Amino acid sequence: MILKRIALGMLAGAALGATAKAADVDHVLLISIDGMHALDYINCASGVSGVNGGDPYCPHLAALRTTGINYLDASTSKPSDSFPGLMAIVSGGSPRSVGAFYDVAYDRSLDAPATTTGNGVAGSPNACTPGAAPTGTTTEFDEGIDLDQSKLNGGGTGDGGIASIDPHKLPRDPARGCAPVYPWNFVRTKTIFGVIHEAGGYTAWSDKHPSYSSVAGPGNGRNLDDYYSPEINSIPVPLRGVVASSTVSCSPNLPDQTAVSSSNAWTDSFLNIQCYDTLKVNAVLNQIGRKTHDGLHPAPVPTIFGMNFQAVSVGQKLIEKSLTPKVTGGYLDSQGTPSPALLSEIQFVDASIGKMISALRSSGVYDSTLLVITAKHGQSPVDSSRYTGITSNGPVTTSPATILDNAHCLPTSESPSNPTGIGPTEDDVSMIWLNNSCTTAQAVTLLETQSPANANTAGIGQIFSGPALAQLFNAPGLPPHGDPRTPDILVTPNVGVTYSGSSKKQAEHGGFAHDDTNVIMLLSNPKIGSSTVTSPVETMQVAPTILKALGLDPKALQSVAVEGTEVLPGAFKFER
Repeated sequence: MILKRIALGMLAGAALGATAKAADVDHVLLISIDGMHALDYINCASGVSGVNGGDPYCPHLAALRTTGINYLDASTSKPSDSFPGLMAIVSGGSPRSVGAFYDVAYDRSLDAPATTTGNGVAGSPNACTPGAAPTGTTTEFDEGIDLDQSKLNGGGTGDGGIASIDPHKLPRDPARGCAPVYPWNFVRTKTIFGVIHEAGGYTAWSDKHPSYSSVAGPGNGRNLDDYYSPEINSIPVPLRGVVASSTVSCSPNLPDQTAVSSSNAWTDSFLNIQCYDTLKVNAVLNQIGRKTHDGLHPAPVPTIFGMNFQAVSVGQKLIEKSLTPKVTGGYLDSQGTPSPALLSEIQFVDASIGKMISALRSSGVYDSTLLVITAKHGQSPVDSSRYTGITSNGPVTTSPATILDNAHCLPTSESPSNPTGIGPTEDDVSMIWLNNSCTTAQAVTLLETQSPANANTAGIGQIFSGPALAQLFNAPGLPPHGDPRTPDILVTPNVGVTYSGSSKKQAEHGGFAHDDTNVIMLLSNPKIGSSTVTSPVETMQVAPTILKALGLDPKALQSVAVEGTEVLPGAFKFER
């Protein structure tokens, strides 16, 4: 095990000469509360007039602030999607080095899978020829690569995990004999799980798709000693013995029976998502209790472990029309006052973290555990009244991908007009990979000339291409002249605009707006003094900070070395 010691401390506030308190760190509990902004934390920890009687409504998270470092200006990856957001947190890198742009993206150097994915990326056994020039393909690393995405365990054995991935649905690499590209080898650089595992630490993680085993990469997928990934987009089913709270039981039936049909997912219900998240909470509690995630086998308390919560993200986005009357989440104003539905999700997450803190104390490892609480992405807009859904159907409203598809500029696998395809990568961002029929300049001209004609046509805020795009990412193209994964064009819409086309949402993420990228960032340990950092930081600074906390070299992460990612400011003072 990793037994190196450091002193973890903080320069209190802007506090010159503040005394850092020593904390020996043997364990790191990493929590992503997907969607949670720094503003949400300010409000729930301090209280908001008219909500919960004005009292704080996240008491456990608020208490962590008294022994922690609170970063107010923390920014996620750009794009602010779950896949690049997660990889930034665990690798210390951006899409420039890690190569993860989105769950569903495109790679010019790969070929299509052998069989069609669950969400429609067309496959064929003959689509790849070893050693031949690649044709390029949409890449999918979400539920679509499960053996059976309708099942909670992804169709694999036991409760799922890596065994639930169908290799025939993975993109293939012609340069490597058309071998399927597993999630952990799709990412290009090491993660904290790999570095800690190689150093002898015990590693564990829980997330929402089997495909998020990408955190184990690269290698053979075994850098995770314990991985749990109930499929979030599976059909909701009763969860035997699972109790989300004193008022929400998940057995013998789920609490919300209006959202359990074959067309539903766990994210379609404010209550059922709490049951889903509780599966992962229970996994963490088992691990704290020196067992595997399922509680069936003895195991050490992991050196690095944690999970992501989906409840807050659902609380921010969902319009649950199956209820009578319909229930709408989100915010009541631009100051982030939560709706009753969102309030309930924040309280659920807070209570769940409270259970983890209590378990850490009972196991005798609370003092030696560093808690890192952040988010893969934010959610936009906070001011729910500004939400504008732009879809690809209708006489006027359209998306950037639809404009370019009408001009035959997109590959078939990216085309919104493909009736059986997965479609373009568009949420509150539009990422465009072009075919050979259009140059980037021609495509940008199309977007610029069509969008001003009617302000609602495409809701375009900014178009990134050429040098403006290369400022953020590697230039697009094929090696050695470009990055095969970088889009040719990236469009960020006006604040509040989304291209998802969903009528069940009133917010989305993926874009570059403040509400998309600003998230909670909190480091806590009983021996850290309370302090606030107002200077800008990034979630990709979490990875080197965790390694340094465990006495390991942050530069063991290639992304840290290549991109110069710093540890979070003010967090460390070494014992000598």
